[in-house]
Amino acid sequence: MSFADKISNKAEDLAGKGKEAVGQATGDEQLQAEGKADQAKASIKDGFEKVKDAVSDIKDGLTK
Repeated sequence: MSFADKISNKAEDLAGKGKEAVGQATGDEQLQAEGKADQAKASIKDGFEKVKDAVSDIKDGLTK
């Protein structure tokens, strides 16, 4: 996983947590749901990046 991807995924996760917290504090259920969705997207992207890293490691292992 590239460093930029890690930063981007973490930023999206943190933004989602912020939205969720503001939604909770203000009683805005839609904002709260958007925050949870943003966190879920960041988690999924992080998972795909980890799979890509694992595939790359396997490929590198086979070519050495």
